[in-house]
Amino acid sequence: MLDRYYFLASLPAMGELGTEPPMGFAELLEHLADSQARHTLVSSVLLLDDLMQRESHLAGELDEVDPAVLTQQQACDESPLPNYLLELLDVDRDSTVGAVADRLWGAYFRYVAGLANRTGNQFLGAWIRYEVSLRNALVTLRSKRLGLEAADYLVADELSESGEDLDAVLAEWAAAATPLAGQQVLLRARWAWLDLHDAWFSFSDDELAVYAVRLMLLQQWERMAGEGVKRAVAEAAT
Repeated sequence: MLDRYYFLASLPAMGELGTEPPMGFAELLEHLADSQARHTLVSSVLLLDDLMQRESHLAGELDEVDPAVLTQQQACDESPLPNYLLELLDVDRDSTVGAVADRLWGAYFRYVAGLANRTGNQFLGAWIRYEVSLRNALVTLRSKRLGLEAADYLVADELSESGEDLDAVLAEWAAAATPLAGQQVLLRARWAWLDLHDAWFSFSDDELAVYAVRLMLLQQWERMAGEGVKRAVAEAAT
């Protein structure tokens, strides 16, 4: 307990969503270098951001990637992904559509859920179930708009929380004036969910996982704001 107390107390304080991140991903992982278990825990969270950057880069939406867990080559699809993802990548191969990107997300969600089960980290398990639920709810809404079969695009649906009330978030997202505003709606929803599930002052590894997720959301908000400024400048110049 004392080790965990001093370890967590040494992390810099974090502000609300939209404030400057108190540290970078690499700095946090370096802070965990002496604890393989905690390094793996935090890496599993930050890997979500790496995969988001990878997806955006391959789609031509992001010029440069700055991965924390993957290598630069892996994030640019120039070398194979880690084995712990590749081993789970084919679970959804028999799905009707089975896009590679969807199967990769399914592999990631199942990897983190498995890690949560093996380590007994309750927050990590709850967080990944929320992420799956939110993602699949958005997929369902988009599919209805396009007249597609939502079941063809759901990922790791066995991890979804059927009781998760996402109606208000989905309505606000659907009403957003721009894609950027819509993404900000989702980041605020994720931040609010953390407020309800925070392991504050538990001095457990659950609290460390919460810290990592919050840091990731701060970085994503900052990155998104920067991309928004770039787009605005580009549009003004045309």
